Amino acid sequence: METTTKLNPETIAGLQELIEINIDSGRGFRAAADRIEDARIASFFRDCAVERDGFARDLARYVELNAVEPKDGGSAQGTAHRWWLELRGAVQRGDEHAVLSEAERGEDAIKARYEKVLKETAGSPLNSVLQHQYASVKARHDQVRAMRDANVS
Repeated sequence: METTTKLNPETIAGLQELIEINIDSGRGFRAAADRIEDARIASFFRDCAVERDGFARDLARYVELNAVEPKDGGSAQGTAHRWWLELRGAVQRGDEHAVLSEAERGEDAIKARYEKVLKETAGSPLNSVLQHQYASVKARHDQVRAMRDANVS
């Protein structure tokens, strides 16, 4: 039987994926906050970054409890997304809709990753932790989408 200190290798792999994408997400939100001129949206993005950093730290603790070194960096895909966001922001400075569209794309990715890991780790003792984080990710996604839709250029 799986416990928080004896997680299945599949569960640990899923947690590692989520750690990585939360790190990517935090970095992406910070990059987006630096590109957006609207102080309210920038503040929201910074709040999202802090939350995602916290999610990564929380999941890393469970990985460490299992004597495994948690991921401590983002993915190559996340780096590419941030690069695209920065390039697009440099080209379209002040285009909040473009930055919000990129942020929503990032939120689509993290939401899908949580859904995948939740499906793969059904019955895990971490299910409630993952469900709680997923609910927040989904709510943030919906907020980003609503902001994007309100900022149609």
